[in-house]
Amino acid sequence: MKKTIVLIVLCFVSLQAFASYILIPMDVEGQDNHLKAYGVTYWTLEKQLKVKWLLNYKGGSFLLPDSEEIQRECQIRGVSFEVISNSKAEEILNMIASPSQNMEAVVLEKAPKIAVYTPKGLQPWDDAVTMVLTYAEIPYETVYDEEVLNDALLLYDWLHLHHEDFTGQYGKFYRAYRSASWYIQEKKDAEALAASLGYSKVSEEKLAVAKKIRDYVIGGGFMFAMCSATDSFDIALSAEGVDICEPMFDGDGSDAGYQNKIDYSKTFAFKDFLLERSPNVYEFSSIDMTRKRRIPMTTDYFTLMDFSAKWDPIPSMLCQNHTALVKGFMGQTTSFTREEIKSNVLVMGENKTNGEAKYIHGIKGKGFFTFYGGHDPEDYTHKVGDPKTELDLHPTSPGYRLILNNVLFPAAKKKKQKT
Repeated sequence: MKKTIVLIVLCFVSLQAFASYILIPMDVEGQDNHLKAYGVTYWTLEKQLKVKWLLNYKGGSFLLPDSEEIQRECQIRGVSFEVISNSKAEEILNMIASPSQNMEAVVLEKAPKIAVYTPKGLQPWDDAVTMVLTYAEIPYETVYDEEVLNDALLLYDWLHLHHEDFTGQYGKFYRAYRSASWYIQEKKDAEALAASLGYSKVSEEKLAVAKKIRDYVIGGGFMFAMCSATDSFDIALSAEGVDICEPMFDGDGSDAGYQNKIDYSKTFAFKDFLLERSPNVYEFSSIDMTRKRRIPMTTDYFTLMDFSAKWDPIPSMLCQNHTALVKGFMGQTTSFTREEIKSNVLVMGENKTNGEAKYIHGIKGKGFFTFYGGHDPEDYTHKVGDPKTELDLHPTSPGYRLILNNVLFPAAKKKKQKT
């Protein structure tokens, strides 16, 4: 009997010694393809396996259970990895748990179901989120106004707002593109869709969509938006019941003195902004810093804030990167005026040259939202009709990593934020 017990103990110790994990490092030196590493992590979660996200350890590394299948997937996708022993994994986790280290191990529990709000058909611009999801091989589904108004968002954990104008002003493209065939067709399609859904104006229909998205977030959803989808979303909510569109957009004049009727209490992130009245100005409001900034491309960088991983794991997750200094990039909405951001919204990335906010995050009801200024992290001045970015040329892009941090965020077992 004693021999049997000793044998069982020896077998157990032996198994513990030989048990292993896969460590996917995310620092500069250790990882050849940061973007596809997120895809492998998501793929592992889809297999109903848990992953530990090691915040601030080697650039926000991932600790996965070891298997030949996962190793093979890393190799196929070109993702750098190490197989480490159980004792080595314990050593890393104990070090991370030390109060002296600004690190934390966050458990990722299940692959979030992802939706991208985007119109059907080919658009004359590209969307950074759909490009990086495709490159990382993370599956997503598309929804648009009809699905949103029919409460399809309840099926998803994460929603991205594609390059969009929720104000009914067709992206303020009027001056430059009103004679372009794609602009004329887009306007016709938007009017037809609004009519089919029972609305007399596109602005009214877009407001209804924005309110459904608002309710989705309040109910516990996660919304991520870039470029013009950020400020136009808040403007639409703030202008409920007010006509801010000029005749070329909706066929009748705007309300007199509409600036004084804006209700900032209805917005997610912004306050005290002034709307741009002219239809010939490619701008929605004073929220955007594009026309105010005087920063040369060569020195245009924004800095990621440093948060306490143990006390504030949420912003720490969203800021994981292999560098704290990220290349800037332009867009219709390039960045956000600091003074027009609500006090309960967290600035996670800023350009220190002029204090503009680039990357912000907030809580709304039971849900979360992140706004990221600019259009394409690897195309400084992406214009309508420009060729899309080939991410094979940018597999370690820190700007695109921020998008993928947000994609994985809903998978995390949350702790209450302290600040």
